[in-house]
Amino acid sequence: MFEVEFDVLEGLEPYALEEIRACCGRACSLVALYPGRIRVQFSGDLRTLFRLRSVVAAYLIVTYDVPRPRALLGHQHLTRLLTTLDLVRSLTKPEHYRTLRLSAAGSDSSVMTRLKETLAAHTGLALADDEGDLLIRMRRAGSNSGWEVLVRLSPRPLATRAWRVCNWPGALNATLASVMMRLTHPSASDRVLNLACGSGTLLIERLFLAPARLAIGCDPDQRALRCARRNLEAAGFAPVVRLEPWDARSLPLETGCIDVICADLPFGQLIGSHRDNEALYPCLIAEAARVAAPNARMCLLTHEVRLIERVFASCTDVWTPVEIVKVRTGGMTPRIYLMRRTSSPVRQA
Repeated sequence: MFEVEFDVLEGLEPYALEEIRACCGRACSLVALYPGRIRVQFSGDLRTLFRLRSVVAAYLIVTYDVPRPRALLGHQHLTRLLTTLDLVRSLTKPEHYRTLRLSAAGSDSSVMTRLKETLAAHTGLALADDEGDLLIRMRRAGSNSGWEVLVRLSPRPLATRAWRVCNWPGALNATLASVMMRLTHPSASDRVLNLACGSGTLLIERLFLAPARLAIGCDPDQRALRCARRNLEAAGFAPVVRLEPWDARSLPLETGCIDVICADLPFGQLIGSHRDNEALYPCLIAEAARVAAPNARMCLLTHEVRLIERVFASCTDVWTPVEIVKVRTGGMTPRIYLMRRTSSPVRQA
């Protein structure tokens, strides 16, 4: 039986726990739920956890009933720790591990320095000051009667997707994108439209969940579309996605032809401005209503909470809120808005 802790974005804990339970079944039981953290007991193959798409990172926890970290340098405890490190490294290819990082309060103390050097010598890994392939965290146990060592199960956080070969300013966190698309209850019959698609994060995470009858990403910036194409190719989805240089306020689509609409809307920080958004949001949401089929789902992310709620308040006969989720990511607290098309779109003559 393993003790495992997951880092998640604050606000997404229930959705991450739902995915963990669906993935692990009876092999997993909840120990504790904290803001941004989920702790479980797990009795299965640890590699199963690599499939999770809504958690930021997963750690194996080993608890030591010792008063101070110095005791970990003793033969018995050190042997146990090295065995744990060997177990974690065995989960992926050996060449994926080149560096080691120990993160703990007082990590520059003489004891921690000696521990880092000892672990590096035994593992043959180089010490890293910031990012490390083998990441080890230390903290006091909850009872304050011992210490916990947390070893990340993968060389990179699970949120760091292998398909992201092209970065784009303001690109959406992939775990957040995955949760957004799960909220739409993906179906293979969906016709999906990603407005202002940027580098394609929402589209890619949607297609990892389920195939779609139609998948379109649109963005007026050709550079963004080129970036999205590279990421789609890396993910293996380029053949099934249309990328178009469309303005989200005026779409060359038939009325009522889309089942799922999604967007990571500009917040006015890295992209756009609040003044731009005041003009953009009403037009975008009205155009989304036009192309949305009856009962279509729309999932949007924005930090412009007052603005978007004012827009939705003006069209309650068209969009009905299903779920609103407050998230903490990158020092900001945007919200996910899951809406449902409530009336049949008026077909234009």
